Amino acid sequence: MLNPKQLTLAILIFLSASTAYSQLGFSHEIGIITGPVAFKSDYGERFDYETNAGNSGIGIGLVHYINFAYQADCNCYTTDNYFNDHFKLRSEISWNKTKLDHLGQFVDPSQTSADADRLRAHSGEANNLDIGMQLEYFPLSIRSFQAFGYKFAPFISLGAHYVSFNPKVSTSYLGEGDPGNINNLNNFYNPWYVNDPTNLPVPIDVSGGSTWSIVSSIGVRYKLTVVSDLMLDLRGQYYFSDWVDGLNHKLEDYNKYNDWLVWLNVGYIYYLD
Repeated sequence: MLNPKQLTLAILIFLSASTAYSQLGFSHEIGIITGPVAFKSDYGERFDYETNAGNSGIGIGLVHYINFAYQADCNCYTTDNYFNDHFKLRSEISWNKTKLDHLGQFVDPSQTSADADRLRAHSGEANNLDIGMQLEYFPLSIRSFQAFGYKFAPFISLGAHYVSFNPKVSTSYLGEGDPGNINNLNNFYNPWYVNDPTNLPVPIDVSGGSTWSIVSSIGVRYKLTVVSDLMLDLRGQYYFSDWVDGLNHKLEDYNKYNDWLVWLNVGYIYYLD
């Protein structure tokens, strides 16, 4: 579960940032987003469809926007320049959760080895709390969109998020020794540590931690009313750590990159002023 202290701190930072932005005079938007997450980790096989489709979860978040095209303190549009009419600054606090299993050819029922049993018995869970910012670029005029000049406003974005991760790992392997103990490497896939746990770093770690990530997305807004939009957003997020899922083995053919995810979210955005 998420650490309540970390969640409280993240919310306070998010609210403080939003309050600070409100002093700038630009207009503001708030919203909620949610949708399915596909988590790409060391579980399963790289580029395997069953792994990509099976290791999926859910995400939810709160977003706040600075709209540079409209100035709330004078109830008027800002000076007509390109940046104000094509960019928004987005702040976000979000959470995602994904259950993880080993899927693909190495756990196929035709595989009857002890290591296949170890993989089938091993599961995990990624739990991540994000707080960060993205700069969104709208190729079409934001002013025209707000004035119902068109119904759809596509955008792309790029930003950075600070992430607190708290993974879970479990095993139901009933082999010799200490069944169910995640601290006993004999319960996990032997090739990860080449049968010599003293020679390589332990591939399992559920102590959790924090890291930074790069976030990029492509999406579109649909104008509902003068003060509200629907949003569809497809995000890619790359973490600067390979421990986000609690697993970091050293088989280079299957673990060439850090953990990352794809999140398709739907949002409702409301204009405050």
